[in-house]
Amino acid sequence: MKGTSIFGGVQVFNILVGIIKSKIIVVLLGPTGMGISGLFTSTTSLVSGLTNFGLGTSAVRNISEANTEGNKQRVSKVITVLRRLVWITGILGLTTVFIFAPWLSHLTFGNTEYTIAFRWLSITLLIDQLAAGQRVLLQGMRQLKYLAKANVIGSFLGLLISVPLYYYYRVDGIVPALISSSAIAMLIAWYFSSKIKTEQVTVNKKETIAEGKSMLSLGFMLSLSGLITVATSYIIRAFISRTGSLNDVGLYNAGFAIIGSYVGMVFTAMGTDYYPRLSGVAKNNKQANQLIQQQAEVALLILGPILCVFIVFAHWAVVLLYSNKFVLINDMIRWAALGMYFKAASRAIAFVFLAKGKSGLFFLNETLANAYVLILNIIGYKLYGLTGLGISFLLAYLFYFVQVYLITKRNYNFSYSRSFYTLISVQLFFGTGCFLVVNLLSTYMVYIIGVILTIAICWFSLKELDKRINLSEIIISFKNKRDGTNR
Repeated sequence: MKGTSIFGGVQVFNILVGIIKSKIIVVLLGPTGMGISGLFTSTTSLVSGLTNFGLGTSAVRNISEANTEGNKQRVSKVITVLRRLVWITGILGLTTVFIFAPWLSHLTFGNTEYTIAFRWLSITLLIDQLAAGQRVLLQGMRQLKYLAKANVIGSFLGLLISVPLYYYYRVDGIVPALISSSAIAMLIAWYFSSKIKTEQVTVNKKETIAEGKSMLSLGFMLSLSGLITVATSYIIRAFISRTGSLNDVGLYNAGFAIIGSYVGMVFTAMGTDYYPRLSGVAKNNKQANQLIQQQAEVALLILGPILCVFIVFAHWAVVLLYSNKFVLINDMIRWAALGMYFKAASRAIAFVFLAKGKSGLFFLNETLANAYVLILNIIGYKLYGLTGLGISFLLAYLFYFVQVYLITKRNYNFSYSRSFYTLISVQLFFGTGCFLVVNLLSTYMVYIIGVILTIAICWFSLKELDKRINLSEIIISFKNKRDGTNR
């Protein structure tokens, strides 16, 4: 809960920054400009997934283990090796995009008009990989406050630099804005990581290979899995662009920015706090199962009220965050919101594969998931357009939940308790209730009944959180501490 609160706060700030940035892009560039920006990002992410060797995830495990041992020299050696590896993999990504820029432009946009743009964007692969190395260091050393500050300051300064570029150069400002934002994020992350004092160590080539082997072996499988995920996302966007239009790509990006990024503070916490903690107890199945259970329940209790609000007020959220031009994604958002319940339950389980170092099992699990995600998205868009993409999101995470549950039950004797199933049933009841109210009743009744249901689920979630972490006592303690400080 503490990890979620820290990075939830970061996410809220990033949401505010994202709202401002999205509104500016929509006003100045329109849905087409947003579609071009999304295609640039998804294409470079595709190459990054191929060349970064998953160091942003795999190295966290190595640094956390070294830090837990309390051996400062060992920590310094791991950090030194990591820094060398991010330079090597970053340069590999830069070179790949620069050389294949004409091909990437033709594949993404159907022409070579964007070749120069991709060559400029190639530098972001090096910059982003260097930034990832600094964030891994902060995460692995459990410097979560520094990590949070780096994210907040980087987002804010990135906004300040991007806005004038979009204003003065419109669509031509997309590439400079992306490069500038990456550079700022890297410099800020580097600043905070430099606050971590390590011993000076000499690491020769042989030691670098030996130390980096475990990072790269796990990272390689993660990279392949990430590549398939990014490729799936890329193919979906390219399919929408070719079958529909760039306008639909922009609408698709906008819709999943709302339901993914803006509701994603729980999943951000999973990636930054939960994963290292789970790695610490991964060898003990009983403790790991208990931690998975706790994480899933807290995630659902936090997400439940948020999702009900998004389902009921999706229209106004879209208008506020973007404009009236984007109301076509309202139904897509509502369907996808129902899928977030299953995403919370399944993501809590899926981290155990990484925590145990079972990269092969993780790769198999994610590859299978991406296969039916791609199929469902193509079928959904062909049959129902943008709304179909929301339906496919719900179905994909329902299947994914069943899949990871069965795999972990077979391999690690994992099972959710009765309290979890009671909890997710109640959350789904209210979420589905809000969904039906929106689709079956008039506007006037939607907001009356929708607000009642939302208040009810808020009360239920607070009550259940109080049972688990004694929330009322924490609030009283915080209030007393604050009053004492004021005096």
